[in-house]
Amino acid sequence: MKKFNIKVGFHILLLSLLCLSARPQSVTITGKAPGAEGKTLFLSAPSDLITFYEKKISQVIVDSNGHFEIKADISQPVYASMSIGFHRVDLFLEPGRNYVIDIAAMNYRPSGESDPMLESQNLQVGFKEVDNNELNFLIENFNTLYNNFLLKNFNDLYQNHMKAKVDTFRISMGVEFPLTTNPYFANYIRYKIAGLEQLAQAYGKNQLAKRYFMDSPVLYGNVSYMDFFNDFFSKYFTAISRSLKFTDYNTILKGPENYRRMMKALSADTVLKNPRLRELVLLRGMMEMYYTKDYDQPSILNLLETVEKESQYPEHKEIASNMIRILTRLKPGTAAPAFRLEDRNKKMVSLEDFSGKPVVLCFWATYCQSCLSEMDLMKDMMAKYKDRVNFVSVSTDKEFLKMIYFLDLKKDYDWSFLFLGEQYDVLKDYDVRSYPYFVLIDEKGNIVSCPSDYPSAGLENSLNKLLTR
Repeated sequence: MKKFNIKVGFHILLLSLLCLSARPQSVTITGKAPGAEGKTLFLSAPSDLITFYEKKISQVIVDSNGHFEIKADISQPVYASMSIGFHRVDLFLEPGRNYVIDIAAMNYRPSGESDPMLESQNLQVGFKEVDNNELNFLIENFNTLYNNFLLKNFNDLYQNHMKAKVDTFRISMGVEFPLTTNPYFANYIRYKIAGLEQLAQAYGKNQLAKRYFMDSPVLYGNVSYMDFFNDFFSKYFTAISRSLKFTDYNTILKGPENYRRMMKALSADTVLKNPRLRELVLLRGMMEMYYTKDYDQPSILNLLETVEKESQYPEHKEIASNMIRILTRLKPGTAAPAFRLEDRNKKMVSLEDFSGKPVVLCFWATYCQSCLSEMDLMKDMMAKYKDRVNFVSVSTDKEFLKMIYFLDLKKDYDWSFLFLGEQYDVLKDYDVRSYPYFVLIDEKGNIVSCPSDYPSAGLENSLNKLLTR
């Protein structure tokens, strides 16, 4: 069995589809995950490699013997994530291939109580029956050579600008991987080496753009291309480009037809003459500018909405949509993430079931002392507002019975209690990082504040404002 430990890094996760016209082909992953019996295994991917907005591809329950089989249809190579709870591993998938893997045994139910996010580990995966032209095999071998070269020569590249060393590495990779028939891998090598050329300042900014962007197709799904793109165009039109250095972007953004005027302004840079590349750089720039206090956020969202509706490039429509979703996530007025969880009677309850009244949502655990203190105050609020407000507490304990035993002792806690169980995505959706965690939701299911104040620190004031507005 060939062992892999693929780790391309946080900022290069999973490939989206490169070509919408390509015919999808089935991919099957079968294997064993000892210790994960009865747990859900997810296969997911970001829909683009600028926002990294992750979408589920498929899911399956690991059977009682630890075996699983999960399938997906893909059109182009995808850098996917398999996860069990908060534990995950990244791997490349190619259309039409079948993969047989073993996930190393681990304890998915450790004793004691702690935040499941803090327990996350990389799943250790072994691939069986891998041929020498398979993408995981190729990239694992290349990354080993690349990382060793960079570790040994970093100072010569970064400080001494020794371009010759990059050239030598390129030649050696041609010898190591001669006549590769995998086009994805060939481009992966090409843009990793482009990053070395940028590090060594082997070429000027415009020369690099000419070599790798201006006369080349946009490879939306290639991890290495998009990694180089994101690095090369970081703060490009606000700080790097001389042609655009003194452009008053805020005035353009706040004015009418801000998308058209921004595209026209960016066309002054010869690197961005290609409309597709220019619009992609614009999108990336909007993501950066949104978090800069000098720029008007509503105007940026307005521009992104224009791209989402009017762009001639489907990939850009999706990127703009993902940006809007991420930039407005959990903001006041946006829809609260949906969930469906078991209550104390094992009845499935959804957020929609509480519509018509404001919701005070609390994530908590029985081992969290501050949670218990805040819920005592929540009990007082419940007595005062029970006819006008829904109170919902989501237990993040590892065992359902923990919640039940606690509630048996707390007979006066007579509001809605739900059990999180294995649905850790709910924690991700609400960005829960510690307990207790309160969220205030209005009667239409929209966020009022997330996180909200604690009952001991102003939650009731916020609730009164909501009820009287």
